[in-house]
Amino acid sequence: MTTRTKDKAAFLPALAKAFMVAVLSLSGAAVWSQDGVSKSAIVIGQSVALTGPSAALGVPFSLGAKLFFDRLNAGGGVNGRKVELVTLDDAGNPATALANTQKLLAQGAFSLFGYYGSPQVTAAYPAIKDGEVIMFAPMSGADEFRGAVYPNIYTMRPGYSEEAAAIMRHAETLGAKKLAILHAADSESMAALDSSERTMQGGANLVAKAPLADVAKVIAARPESVLVIADARSAAAAIRELRAKNFRGPVYGYSNTGESLLAEQLGAAGAGVVVMRVVPRSDNQKLAVVRDLQADAIEAKAGKPNVYMLEGYIAARTYTEALRRIPKEPTRAKLRKSIDGLDEVSVGGFRVHFVQDRVASKLVELSLIDSQGKIRE
Repeated sequence: MTTRTKDKAAFLPALAKAFMVAVLSLSGAAVWSQDGVSKSAIVIGQSVALTGPSAALGVPFSLGAKLFFDRLNAGGGVNGRKVELVTLDDAGNPATALANTQKLLAQGAFSLFGYYGSPQVTAAYPAIKDGEVIMFAPMSGADEFRGAVYPNIYTMRPGYSEEAAAIMRHAETLGAKKLAILHAADSESMAALDSSERTMQGGANLVAKAPLADVAKVIAARPESVLVIADARSAAAAIRELRAKNFRGPVYGYSNTGESLLAEQLGAAGAGVVVMRVVPRSDNQKLAVVRDLQADAIEAKAGKPNVYMLEGYIAARTYTEALRRIPKEPTRAKLRKSIDGLDEVSVGGFRVHFVQDRVASKLVELSLIDSQGKIRE
């Protein structure tokens, strides 16, 4: 692969500054067959934010996937074929995500892999909805992708409704059931807000919701806990204002807020903030998949892994497991059948299950930011 993208984002993890995701450009790629499979390679396509605000999560996710595929290819690939991940930058723009998808499909990508963002996935989906091409492991929490309307999407992570339910349970254990929501206005945040309202109306006492700038409205409702739906930088500003206005109850964030990113933004001011996580801790060395990622990141000088890099790494490893189980020559139909047959499979200690479901994992765990600005369970 050749690196074709420069880091133009104002806010990226430190790892992205040290090691940018390698991008195989369409012009530089080898000639693909009609279905992305040749005698020596299987080509899969990805549109993700490598620049812009969404790159803070898109870059490490894509990098994690690339690290695993590099490991795989160094060992000979799958049945003699290397897996080539073609990554195009959409900068978090839905229209660009669709254009990138059309380019990838025109070149004959075997499948799509690892998109980031609910609006981007929604925009790209019409390009595959009537065919055999699947989209595997989008980093997106919108609940509708897990339903019957999007049969060509296979997700690794649970939806926002599962994250909302986990927040409800935790708040109840703390006696902080009266919950308010502060939210950003971008499409991803609005998708998360919709899931939150539908889920929390059934249990939590949702006393208020307001845009991020209207912290005073939320405080006036006297909540016992607050969910902040936004990117890490915007969420950090809202949380500081909550604390400045003497709100001392628990504050929650979804997985797309970014636990390590939010902790970096808040430092000690993040004490007591709880962020959802849909993969294991990226420093949990009890799991083989974490140890492998850490070793690959060190060898590639990719910086310290975070949960988004781990999510991409697990997704790539799961996809490869499905490829390995395809009998004889791979086809798109065989890929779908193989994924559908993954039944309580251990991927380096992380369990995935696709049988009668297109969602591999329902894992939702809570990470707490402590008084030192560190992440702990």
